[in-house]
Amino acid sequence: MKAYVFPGQGAQYIGMGKELYEQSQKARSMYSKANEILGFDIQSIMFEGSDEALKQTNVTQPAIFLHSTILAACLDESYSFDMVAGHSLGEFSALVANKTLTFEDGLNLVAKRASAMQKACENVPSTMAAILGLEDIVVEEICQKISGIVVPANYNCPGQLVISGEMAAIQTACEELTKAGAKRALILQVGGAFHSPLMEPAREELAAAIEATNFSKPTCPVYQNVNAKAVIDPEQIKENLITQLTGAVRWTQIMQNMLSDGCKEVIEVGPGKVLQGLFKKIDREIPTSSATL
Repeated sequence: MKAYVFPGQGAQYIGMGKELYEQSQKARSMYSKANEILGFDIQSIMFEGSDEALKQTNVTQPAIFLHSTILAACLDESYSFDMVAGHSLGEFSALVANKTLTFEDGLNLVAKRASAMQKACENVPSTMAAILGLEDIVVEEICQKISGIVVPANYNCPGQLVISGEMAAIQTACEELTKAGAKRALILQVGGAFHSPLMEPAREELAAAIEATNFSKPTCPVYQNVNAKAVIDPEQIKENLITQLTGAVRWTQIMQNMLSDGCKEVIEVGPGKVLQGLFKKIDREIPTSSATL
C-alpha cells in the first residue's frame, strides 16, 4: 500500500512549481484558475518573487497548496495511492487528492484559512518553539504547569514536538524544558501560535466557510491531524478539519497508524522532503520519494 503525504507551511521556496508550469498545459491552466480565485498573480511570487513576499501567510499557504495539488493532478498513472495525509495546511491538499474537495473549493478554503490565521496572529503576541530530545509526556506535563497559554502543537516525530502559545509563556516553557533535559528549545520564526487556543477566532471564521462547502465521499482514507485516524465519512472529515486550527497536529501518530495499517511506501507530493525524513525516524526501511513528473 502507498501513501501520498502533503507538506505544510515552512516547506516553501522560490521557484517551486516553475518547471512543472513550463512543462504542463494542465498546470498552466490550474494556475490561471488560481489567479482568478485569489485575485492576484501568485505564480509570479512563487517563481520569481522575494523570500519575504513568499513568507507572508496569505501567500505561503495558497502557494504550497497549489504546488502540491497541481503536481498531484499532473502525475501519470504509474503513481497510485491507497491513503493520504497532510501536515497542517497539507491536509487540504490531501483532501483534494482523494476527491473529498474540488481544487477550486480547496483553494478557496486555504485562502480563507490563511487570511483568518493572519488576523488571529495580530491579536496577541504569540509564537511557536521546537523542543528536541524529550519524551512527549514530559513536554505535555511541563506545558500544563506554565501560567499563560502554551500547548503542544505539532507532534512531528518521537523526540521532536513543537509547542505553541503566548510569547511570554513560550519563553518560560523553553527555559523549563531546557532544565528538564531538552537538547534544544528553539523559538521559531513564525507568524503566531498556530494550532493553539489563540487560533479560536480563525477557527470560527473558517468553520463557517467549511460548513458551506460540499465535501464528497473520498476515493481513499485520509489520516487527519486531530485524531491521526483513517477517516472516509465526509461529515467527520469536515468536523475534524474545523477542529484542526486549534488542535494539535498528531503527525507522529499518523505515521505510526499508516504503517500499522499496511503502508509500504511513502510519496511526498509538494515542496521539500521534510515528511520523508520524519517517516524515516519511525521506520528506517520504509521506501520514500518525492513525486516528480
